[in-house]
Amino acid sequence: MAFEPLSGLRVLDLTSVVVGPVSTARLAQYGAEVIKLESPEGDLMRGLGGQSPTGQHSGTYLHLNRGKRNLGCDLKAEGAGEIIARLVASADIVVANMRPQALARLGLDHNTLRARHPNLIYCLITGYGTGGPYAGYPTYDSVVQAAAGIPGLLAARDGEPAYIPMVICDHVVGEIAAGAILAAVIERGRIGTGLFVEVPMFETMAGFVMQEHLAQHSFDPPVGPPGDQRLLNPHNRPVRTSDGWIAFTVNTDKQVAAFLTATGREALIADPRFSSVAQRARYVREWFEVRGAALTQGTTAEWLERFRAADIAAMPCHSIESLRADPHLAAAGMFGAEQHPVEGRTTTIRTSIVVDGELQPLPSFSQPRGWDSRAVLADLGFDEEQADALIAQGAVQVAAGRQGS
Repeated sequence: MAFEPLSGLRVLDLTSVVVGPVSTARLAQYGAEVIKLESPEGDLMRGLGGQSPTGQHSGTYLHLNRGKRNLGCDLKAEGAGEIIARLVASADIVVANMRPQALARLGLDHNTLRARHPNLIYCLITGYGTGGPYAGYPTYDSVVQAAAGIPGLLAARDGEPAYIPMVICDHVVGEIAAGAILAAVIERGRIGTGLFVEVPMFETMAGFVMQEHLAQHSFDPPVGPPGDQRLLNPHNRPVRTSDGWIAFTVNTDKQVAAFLTATGREALIADPRFSSVAQRARYVREWFEVRGAALTQGTTAEWLERFRAADIAAMPCHSIESLRADPHLAAAGMFGAEQHPVEGRTTTIRTSIVVDGELQPLPSFSQPRGWDSRAVLADLGFDEEQADALIAQGAVQVAAGRQGS
């Protein structure tokens, strides 16, 4: 049975690229009807996320926009205002990640919409909170990574800054925004009115970084340097084996003793520098040098067998290719295949959420821009003649071959 607690709620999705679509994809997964408004050019991620057979759906776009109905609409065209008015009036939730100034120019800011529809839940995902001097600045994931100090952490460890090679800020903030929207839905049921929720990327990620790395500077006066010295240690990385790399972590005294025994270094168990959690924290550099020493006298598979026998947390260090072939993910049915109406055979990624022991079904595919335009207009009360007029004047775009659908 599908877990769809948001069934019956309509979301107007004014987002693009990654952070907003991550959020609205989660709402769609929970059963909300999501209507994604796309400009005449389409969501930038349709092409920016990489190549596809037709050029209409990058892999990233395909995965982040499942379960959404899309409406191709030029917000500046004659007739678009009535479409938007009807969409907003029918929506329970609006999610936007455009800059506040642009939303205000279009009359799609939260003050304007909630003045007309006080029960509306409006979530604005911004690069920087509207209350500070950076408000309204443009941004992307890599810029937020840098501003929040993530490349600086890598510089502290490796000697020079580097980005995490995925849009980690977009994913984290998008999921947090989805959670905030879910909380707002519950609160609306309690107080009987809508809410405005703002989720800024910079502040959110700065908080994530500082929760761990304020560390000894959490106290006044500080009791040591800032930064989690374990995570910043240059030896805190996968360890080389004779045929690849392995990742493992040992934290408790029992785990450390098991690790030292498994790697043939039992004599270090009695070393006072490593005899307790407190001592290993004090001598963190020395401990991580021991822990991070190469294990080239055995293969990755041999070390995994030995560590698992000792109940040590360990896994191979996957590449993108080997991750897809992981036997656990295969058993869990993580990857599948479907036939897309224009892109052909595609690989699917299932949700990781299991409810009452049941895997949740994937929502419907993301479709070409304008695929759902006529159906959405009909839902909003536009008859066929009115829809034809809106299409003719450029206010609405439809997918090629779908004009009569």
